[in-house]
Amino acid sequence: MAEPMPVPEPTPVSQPFWDALAQHRILVQYSPSAGRYVFYPRTLAPGTLADDLEWREIDGAATLYTYTVARRPTGPPWADALPQLPAVVQWDVGPRFSTELVDVDPENIRIGMRVAPVFCDLPGTGMTLLRYRPADA
Repeated sequence: MAEPMPVPEPTPVSQPFWDALAQHRILVQYSPSAGRYVFYPRTLAPGTLADDLEWREIDGAATLYTYTVARRPTGPPWADALPQLPAVVQWDVGPRFSTELVDVDPENIRIGMRVAPVFCDLPGTGMTLLRYRPADA
């Protein structure tokens, strides 16, 4: 049997992101001074170092940027979850997001394919993870 899955540990800066996921919504920071969305959550805008970051809701629509098919566990907690499909998607609003692909056969994955968000509630933890599946699924 595999070890328990690790659970994210929100920080004061990232808490709004995790709270939104628990509500099956996606909040991402936006910097008016930089004129763009930014991810990972932070206190100052990249490039301008302005303290103008604000949380905005996005729909999570994205394009698959890269992925891998892990046929061996990436760590003990994933021993029973093979193949694992770690991926990076690029949100339509700009930033890239590290995730995992679900509900897809590895042979059907293509770089550049459209993907849609899937909210995965972790039982007994109060946490929700953001995964992605093919948009046409």
